[in-house]
Amino acid sequence: MKLSEFKNIIAKSNEISFQLENGITIPQHFHITEIALNEKKFIDCGGVVRNEKIISLQLWHANDFDHKLNPNTVLDIIDKAEKTLKIDNLDVEIEYQESTIGKYNVRFNGFSFILEAKTTACLAEDSCGIPAEKLKVPLSNLQNNSSCSPESGCC
Repeated sequence: MKLSEFKNIIAKSNEISFQLENGITIPQHFHITEIALNEKKFIDCGGVVRNEKIISLQLWHANDFDHKLNPNTVLDIIDKAEKTLKIDNLDVEIEYQESTIGKYNVRFNGFSFILEAKTTACLAEDSCGIPAEKLKVPLSNLQNNSSCSPESGCC
């Protein structure tokens, strides 16, 4: 989700809630402890140099149960970060700690921002030797032909 879409949703909301994909809701008394412009320059396993920029919002909560950010306050925090860090309309990720700090993509389901777990992937599959995924065929679909030879293509 781009920052502009994130802000538009917040601007139209009476309250903000975040939920993990597994249905666990982040407590309403969360804090936004930082907004970061993360820039990453790296080389993939195929030798291609890549650049990535993303906006990261870190959520945290303590036992201050009366704390609750309203949409205007969140927009003010984002506005200050945009001006100070000179942030463009980039993708937003959320950092949130469970057993370790997790980084999540964000989508909106009409009620809550859903934090979707990020995954790793090879960015150079064509040049680093990753085999194409093999077709899975049930054994019951294979012919039982005792005269099958390796040259026939049936094995």
